[in-house]
Amino acid sequence: MDKPLLGISMMAETEFVSALLPLLQSNSVDILEWSFDTLYHSNEPGWLCDLLNFYAENDRLIGHGVYYSLFDARWTGRQEEWLKKLKEEVSLRKYNHITEHFGFMNTENFHQGVPLPVSLNPKTLEIGKDRLYRLQEAVNIPVGIENLAFSFSVDDVKEQGVFLDKLTEDTDGFLILDLHNIYCQSYNFEVEMQEIIDLYPLGKVKEIHLSGGSWQESAYGKKQVRRDTHDDVIPKEIFSVLPSVLTQCQNLEYIIIERLGHTLKTDEEKDNFLKDFNSVKGTIEASDWKREKKKNWNKKDVKIAEKPLEDLVLFEEQSRLTQLLFDNIDAAVIKDLDFHYFKTKNWDPEMILTAQNIIRKWNPY
Repeated sequence: MDKPLLGISMMAETEFVSALLPLLQSNSVDILEWSFDTLYHSNEPGWLCDLLNFYAENDRLIGHGVYYSLFDARWTGRQEEWLKKLKEEVSLRKYNHITEHFGFMNTENFHQGVPLPVSLNPKTLEIGKDRLYRLQEAVNIPVGIENLAFSFSVDDVKEQGVFLDKLTEDTDGFLILDLHNIYCQSYNFEVEMQEIIDLYPLGKVKEIHLSGGSWQESAYGKKQVRRDTHDDVIPKEIFSVLPSVLTQCQNLEYIIIERLGHTLKTDEEKDNFLKDFNSVKGTIEASDWKREKKKNWNKKDVKIAEKPLEDLVLFEEQSRLTQLLFDNIDAAVIKDLDFHYFKTKNWDPEMILTAQNIIRKWNPY
């Protein structure tokens, strides 16, 4: 492979397919990414099933999970069922690799949840590794983790790269580097994008995500908050850093553009989507990116405990935090609470309010 393959995160909405059609007709989409746990086989329209199978049969399909919840401190039948369905999915359709998100979702109605961050400490790392081991054990293809956009504090922003490096060390796992997620952190915490990027183990980056987002007004009359909503054009700041990021990620294989399916309704939105795709394509073609010698991936033999690791104190705190955010408890009160695993005293009040807005929007209860 001379250059990283450029593709799209596939959506099933009619508007999205209409916008994507010119790229499919011109054979411009090198790779498709499919969030397999949002719409399993039985619910796939025939045309979508055929399209995914076509890419799979040509070794051009990658999978992206949403609902496994890598850091949920309690193991339930939900995770067991998720892994069972994953095994069925990869037996029916060939994926080059599978990825999941950093963070946890532990509400009962998890399909309407959003991942919340965890801080690095020995117990959260241990929980994450246990869940990642079980995910990797379920499939015979590489498994990677995506960096999370949302953070409560600048400390979590700066340690996420180290956390992901430690998390994936035992499974020979890889990373998705989502540049819009980093853009959100850069703007919200006033840290240069490149400074955050340099904190990641870039040799582990196999996939890059690109997208746009939206602005939320400050509750304190300060600057706006950047949100990772996948509903607008890719910001110019991301295009500015992309060439240098490409030179730093020498094991990169795929670049995926993400856009929510219901956000491409007007001709202008569709045109801008195509412009973004072609701009990224031009950046890739103009880059002097060179791959390091590709290493063959072999599934590591990791000893997994018979019983999934749990920590009921961490689980109680995760559940309590989610409920507090949903109940719109005052940010100052949350900062003053005594948690063992969450460093709430260091949290930005603006980001607490942002988390409350996100959780109330999705209503996971």
